[in-house]
Amino acid sequence: MVWTTAAIWILARVCLVAMFPFSAADKVWHWNNSLAQARSDKLPGGAVMLVLAILVEAITPICIVTGLFDRPAAVILAGFCVVTAVLYHPFWAYPDFFSPNDDSKGRDHFWQFLKNFCIVGGLILVVFAGSLTPLGDAVKPSTWSSSGR
Repeated sequence: MVWTTAAIWILARVCLVAMFPFSAADKVWHWNNSLAQARSDKLPGGAVMLVLAILVEAITPICIVTGLFDRPAAVILAGFCVVTAVLYHPFWAYPDFFSPNDDSKGRDHFWQFLKNFCIVGGLILVVFAGSLTPLGDAVKPSTWSSSGR
């Protein structure tokens, strides 16, 4: 793999997971608020769940960017994103989702829910893509489609 391809692959991974270490740090710095949010769902063990969330958000991005156990880390982080989307962004539970008003909490949660699943899509690519095609090959029209046509 040429160095430019490797640099692009690493940059893509950094962009994909950049928010998670900051989110982990925010949970530590604002522990009480984070604990209140963790306890707001229906599951027991808010403090344990919060510590696990901090560990997932702090460790998996390092693995994904460095390539050290990147695929298992991407699976773990994708699962985390799915769980947080369902538990903390249930847009369907807000009666104002279809409201014409601009202050709809349901729509705010809808966009957060979709954001989580967009990240899941990128993490699935980390799991299955392996490495990028060399740049010289990537610009050939014959490689623009993965369907083989």
